[in-house]
Amino acid sequence: MFTIGDFARHGRVSVRMLRHYDAIGLLRPARVDPHSGYRFYEAAQLARLNRVIALKDLGFTLEQVQTILDERVGAEELRGMLRLRQAELETAAAEAAARLARVGARLRAIESEGRMSTQDVVVKKIPAARIAELSAPAASFGPGDISPVITPLYEELCARLEAAGVAFGPGIAYYEDAGDGDGSIVVHAGMTVPEGTSVEGLEVLVLPGLDEAATAVHHGSMDTILSTAQNLAAWIDDNGYRSTGYARELYLECPEDRGRWVTEIQEPVARA
Repeated sequence: MFTIGDFARHGRVSVRMLRHYDAIGLLRPARVDPHSGYRFYEAAQLARLNRVIALKDLGFTLEQVQTILDERVGAEELRGMLRLRQAELETAAAEAAARLARVGARLRAIESEGRMSTQDVVVKKIPAARIAELSAPAASFGPGDISPVITPLYEELCARLEAAGVAFGPGIAYYEDAGDGDGSIVVHAGMTVPEGTSVEGLEVLVLPGLDEAATAVHHGSMDTILSTAQNLAAWIDDNGYRSTGYARELYLECPEDRGRWVTEIQEPVARA
């Protein structure tokens, strides 16, 4: 048999943790000396300890772990719990990746301040476009607030257009103030569609053109758009213009790998 110290070393856990597991009935020692109170464990108990650690690493609570190990959970229920946990971890990983991308964008914005050349920006007229759209509110114009809103909007929009058999062109996203004074906005996710298009549940409209817009092309995920947008804002200020509204986004190329997206930012401007 192992002393609690030896068992802890073999199981790669702390003695304090083993005492806690004993206290809550999750992993009792095989024997407790009635005189000294010393705990002793059998080698076979390492298997249960390993299962406890594995289930904890999956994110289950100790109460859930005990229920699973004591076989009070059927195989189908356990599979369901594991699938749910898998989905939660995938969502958390995607959110962490998006946050990491935004941090990288902030760093690039800092490192490239004032280094955007005039060749990167084109001032031009943007024509009107007929679009089908879905819209929803977002807390702010920041990428971290827009991405969770606009992504499901486009997924739903494209699914409805495909189900209706409508051929559609590049996506155009535009934004407007929500009007409540707290910085929240309304996100409009649009896809260009032919004249005469009508799909139940979708608003089809002509998005007015822009007489003058400062445009720049962004390469990569929209989570990393910050540096491009801030460089465009600096160019506008440096070249005698002023912004007259939220920038639009024209999605030129949207492959499955978001790192290869090509997006034109179109910010409406006027002479300062």
